[in-house]
Amino acid sequence: MIGQRELGIAELLYDTIMKCEIDLRSIFYSNSLLSGGTTLFSGFADRMKKEMTVLAPPNARIRIVAAPERQLSAWIGGSILSSLSTFQTMWITKQDYNEFGPSIVHRKCI
Repeated sequence: MIGQRELGIAELLYDTIMKCEIDLRSIFYSNSLLSGGTTLFSGFADRMKKEMTVLAPPNARIRIVAAPERQLSAWIGGSILSSLSTFQTMWITKQDYNEFGPSIVHRKCI
């Protein structure tokens, strides 16, 4: 939007990591996974690493994981998740949704 300052992707990632427990932050700095077709733009992973290196603490090891099939990562992850027996308790049927509305998501998934 014109005239508004929005956070960049690296800043959003940094803010998200900083909201995590301090003991987990180094794991997230060294295992940031890119997903989605937009991340296939030339130089995206290198720029993300460069920007995260500036934002993160000096001793943080920054590693950006950019799998070649990342444009399908969300679909692949959803496919794996839906095949787990433990996930089946979170399935929401049309009947559930019609009976309880959007609140059924909080009841079954959170």
